[in-house]
Amino acid sequence: MLKSLGYKVRYEKGSFKTAACVLEHSRVVVVNRFSNIETKIGSLVGILRDMPAIDAELDEKQRQFLQSIKQTRLTI
Repeated sequence: MLKSLGYKVRYEKGSFKTAACVLEHSRVVVVNRFSNIETKIGSLVGILRDMPAIDAELDEKQRQFLQSIKQTRLTI
């Protein structure tokens, strides 16, 4: 879904506390490769949930998935 929105996802070493961060101007999501899988997924879902209105750039299946993400609260 991030790729469809024009973002590149990179897995890098990092000293940042969360599992992922967004570099807005370059449309890059950096995922801390040392985080566990649950934290990585939770962070990516959080990034998608917090993005401004992006529905126009997605196909119908992706819009439905994003809607379910926004309605579901993950607890880790």
